Amino acid sequence: MTLRQTAVNCPPLIIPCSRFTTESNKTGSWRFLRPRYENKTAPCSSACPAGEDIPRIEMLVAQGLFKEAWETVLMENPFPGVCGRVCYHPCEQVCNRREFDEPVAIRTVERFLADTATRNGLQPDIKRLNAKQQKIAIVGSGPSGLALAYFLARLGYESEIFEAMPEPGGVLRWGLPTYRLPVAILKADIARILELGVHIHCNKTITPRFLDEVTGHYDAVFLGCGHSHSLPLKIPGEDLDGVEDGLRFLQKLRQGKEVVLNGTAAVIGGGNTAIDVARSAARLGAKPLVIYRRRQQDMPAFDDEVTMALEEGAEIWELRTPVKIAAVEKDYVLTLQQMEVIGEDARGRARIRVQLNKTEEISVQHLFVAIGASSAEQWYKPPPKKSSTMRLSNCSILPRSQGPTVVFGGDLVADIKSVVHAIASGKQAAMALDNLFQNGFDAIRAGIEPNLVGDGPSLSMENYLGWPRTQSSRSVVHHEDLNTDYFRFAPRIIQPRLLREERLRSFAEIDLKIGTILGIREAERCFNCGICNQCDNCRLFCPEIAVVRDDTTQNRRINYDYCKGCGLCVVECPRSAMTLEEECLCNRY
Repeated sequence: MTLRQTAVNCPPLIIPCSRFTTESNKTGSWRFLRPRYENKTAPCSSACPAGEDIPRIEMLVAQGLFKEAWETVLMENPFPGVCGRVCYHPCEQVCNRREFDEPVAIRTVERFLADTATRNGLQPDIKRLNAKQQKIAIVGSGPSGLALAYFLARLGYESEIFEAMPEPGGVLRWGLPTYRLPVAILKADIARILELGVHIHCNKTITPRFLDEVTGHYDAVFLGCGHSHSLPLKIPGEDLDGVEDGLRFLQKLRQGKEVVLNGTAAVIGGGNTAIDVARSAARLGAKPLVIYRRRQQDMPAFDDEVTMALEEGAEIWELRTPVKIAAVEKDYVLTLQQMEVIGEDARGRARIRVQLNKTEEISVQHLFVAIGASSAEQWYKPPPKKSSTMRLSNCSILPRSQGPTVVFGGDLVADIKSVVHAIASGKQAAMALDNLFQNGFDAIRAGIEPNLVGDGPSLSMENYLGWPRTQSSRSVVHHEDLNTDYFRFAPRIIQPRLLREERLRSFAEIDLKIGTILGIREAERCFNCGICNQCDNCRLFCPEIAVVRDDTTQNRRINYDYCKGCGLCVVECPRSAMTLEEECLCNRY
C-alpha cells in the first residue's frame, strides 16, 4: 500500500471551534488562593543606614536612565559623591547576589552616578514642601549637620549652620585624606545643599551660652559637633614633644601644611583614623607600623582600607599595647606589653588579657596616637538618661521649658561612627523636628515609625513625604524568595585603582572612574529584589491570560474574574515582586 493510499483511508481531522465567547464563565470563582503585585524591600536597602532604594537605582542605571537614578539616590542621601567613595557599604554585605556569585558593587555604581552627573552638569529636580515658619540652628557642618539642613530644606524649613573651621565639611573636609575623598567632590555635594537656601557661618565658635543667646531666634538647635578630641593613652611619656595626635596630623595635611617624615612611624590604634594616618605617613616617606591591642581581624577599620594599607607597605603588630614612651635622642622608645586571646565576645572580637612579664621595646622616629575620639566639649554630649530626653536610634531630643528644643546627633549619639550613619542621624532629626513642630513632642515616635525601611532602623524620606515608595511593603526579600533560574553568572566589576607605586608618590585619589559600559554592566547584575522591572513573566506564563496590561503604575493588573489562583505567576516572578495569599471572601463582593 502506498503512502498516498494510506493518507486517503485516514479519517478526516476535525477540530471543534466555538462560535460563541466563553467570557461568561468566570472561572475566578473557583479560586481559594489570590496572587497580587507587591513591591517589597531588598535586604540592601534595609541594611543601608541612609535607606536608599538600591534595587530601583540599579534598575534605572541598567536602563541608561542615569539622571533618574541619581535623583533616586538624592531622595535619601545628599552625598552620592562622598558615599560613593568612603561609605563602608554595609548594603553589599547582605546583597542576595552574594549567595549566587558575588555581591553587586553598589558603592561603585553610586560613585559612577555622581561622576556622571558632575561630568554632564546635571541639575536635580528636588521637590520641596511649602515654607514653614520654624527656624533651626545647626552646630557643626559635618555630614550629620549638612544632611539635616538638606532634609529640613526639602520639608520647607529654614536653617543656619555654625561651623568653627574656615570651611564646611567637618570630618569629610578635615579628617579624610584626599586620596580617599578629593576636596572638589565634597564641595560639589555641599554646593547642592547650599542651593536649597541653607546658610553656613564659618569661623564661628559656639560657647555654652549659645543656647540662651539664640532663644527667640530659633525654634530648635541641633548639636552635630562630632568627635574631634582624641582619647589619651594614659601612659608615661605620651606628653613628650613630637608625640602627635592622629586627628590633628590629618587635619594638618588637609590644611596644606608641609610635612616630611622618614624612618619608622608608629601608629597606635586600629580604627579608620589610625589606618589613614599610616597610609598618609607612607606617602610622606616613612615606614608605617600600626600597633593594635587585639588581632588584625578585630580592627574596627574597614577591611578594604586595611588591605590597601598593607599593600602600601604598612606593617601591623597585633596583640600589643604601649605602656611607656621614652625619648632617646631624636627617637622614641616604645615599651609594648604583649596580650593574649582568651576567647571571643558575642560579636566575634577577641577577649584579651595581659601576658605577665612579656614586654618588648621598639625604637621609632615618629609616633602617632589614634585610639579613638570623643566630643571636644562636655556640653556637646546628650544629658544622662532621664524621662525628658527622647532617645531614637540615631538622635536624641531634649525639650526645654525655656528656650529652643535641643537635638543631639551624629557621632555624639550614633553607635557606629561612619559617614552614612551621620547622614541617617540628620534625616531622622529632620523627621523628628517636623513631627515636633506640627504635632507635638509625643507624636514624634509615631510619626517616624511608618517610614522604616524593611526591618529598620533605616528611614525613607520618600515614604515620609508620601511619594511612590510608600506603595512598597516592609517585607524583606531573601535569597530563597527569588527564582534564580532567570539569572546567569556574571563576574563583579574590578574597581580600577592606581598601582601601588603610583599611590605612594602623592595624595591623588586611588580609585579611578569607570565608564558607562562598565557602570551599566554592573547594574545589570542586580537582582532588583522585590521590585517589578516589567519582565512580563507573569503575563506570559498565566494559563488563563488573566494578567492584562493597563495604564496603572504597575503597567499591568490581574483580572480576578478569570484568575484561578494557580500561583504560576508568583513562582515565575524572578524578583519576588508578587505575593500569593489566601483568598478572602470579601474580595469577591
